[in-house]
Amino acid sequence: MPSSLRPPAPRPCESCPYRRDVPAGIWASEEYAKLRRYDADTPDQPTGLFQCHQADADSVVRRVCAGWAGCHEGEELLALRLAVLDGSMDATTYRAVVEYVSPVPLFPSGRDAADHGEAGIDAQDETARRVINKITRMRNDLTQ
Repeated sequence: MPSSLRPPAPRPCESCPYRRDVPAGIWASEEYAKLRRYDADTPDQPTGLFQCHQADADSVVRRVCAGWAGCHEGEELLALRLAVLDGSMDATTYRAVVEYVSPVPLFPSGRDAADHGEAGIDAQDETARRVINKITRMRNDLTQ
């Protein structure tokens, strides 16, 4: 049975917290806190894959976050290794994640991305509010 988990998109979406040009404060602090955990040494990282925020939580077909794939050394990601071992990711998708290079600038670490995002939580600018509204329209599992 083929994996329903798709490889990263060709480019991180405009709301990806790993992008350097994403407005600050568009995600909740809990979402930003997740980014830092993938910077840990491999055995101390989360076991779950970081998936794209653009899909609904109950979406059947999910995609690995392109920003996550581009920010981190894929072969050092515990979640990626475990996904292959448990069969939730096939070898082709694994290789696509490991070899992914973002065409847009990304933060060099989850910590840097989280610091940027959290700095704007209490003071979103107009660009951030536009992105938040777009996400809310696209995802039926979010409420305002």
